[in-house]
Amino acid sequence: MTSRSTLVLNSTLHLLRPAVRLMLRHGVTYTAFSQALKRVFLQAAKEELQAKAMPQTDSAISVLSGVHRRDVRNLTRLATPDDTPESFAGLASQVVARWLSDDAYLDTTLDADLAPRTIARSGDAPSFDALVHAVSRDVRPRAVLDDLLRLGLVEDVDGQVTLLTQGFVPKRGFAEMAEQLQNNVQDHLGAACQNLDSSGEFLEQAVFVDEITAESALHLHKASAQAWKVAFQSVMRQAQKRFDADAKSAPPEARTHRARMGMYYFSTQEKTGHETPD
Repeated sequence: MTSRSTLVLNSTLHLLRPAVRLMLRHGVTYTAFSQALKRVFLQAAKEELQAKAMPQTDSAISVLSGVHRRDVRNLTRLATPDDTPESFAGLASQVVARWLSDDAYLDTTLDADLAPRTIARSGDAPSFDALVHAVSRDVRPRAVLDDLLRLGLVEDVDGQVTLLTQGFVPKRGFAEMAEQLQNNVQDHLGAACQNLDSSGEFLEQAVFVDEITAESALHLHKASAQAWKVAFQSVMRQAQKRFDADAKSAPPEARTHRARMGMYYFSTQEKTGHETPD
């Protein structure tokens, strides 16, 4: 019988293949990755020991992680806190999310499809300035608008701003796209791993079909995009209401959780041509 550690290792190696190909395309070698991976093992080992209320000594971290004690000592001393301030992209994504969930910024004349309204750049709500101020007053609306323009998410014509997307999905700006990859895939993987360990009951499902044509794959892609649009509008509106209600009534020490709901679609060619069984 295959051990659990072997099963987990094999599964992890399999899911890493796309990430490894991504690293190779951008100049990250095995040597660089293996060195950087030590820090991930050390952080994870510290979190496991903390969760079990065990001392986080260099020896304990070394035994649990398998990283040499010398490296534990050196890398731990050089480590920087992981909880960095919220990125500017995080603020921009909140602005887009409110634009897509606040009735004042939606075209409610369309029953089945609440499309984001084109809004004035400045002035009273609904305007872009008012939208940004509803999220934060620490950053100038012009700075947020410039960043959304840079990412290709909005269009500003004659003082009228139009949202060009149904979510914060930048098509330009490599750093922002990499951050999106990091956050979305990390939480997806986190849900799947906790479910496997029987410590979570998170939604983590998929529909799978094979032996279809390229045309059928494209049709399913379009159907998935439409399903996401409906799901996004429903869940995002509820998320915005919960956020606003908690901000008003719950003390800061109670607002310690975060949540992410996502959806993905992927298709690829598995066969180069028609194959018949032997």
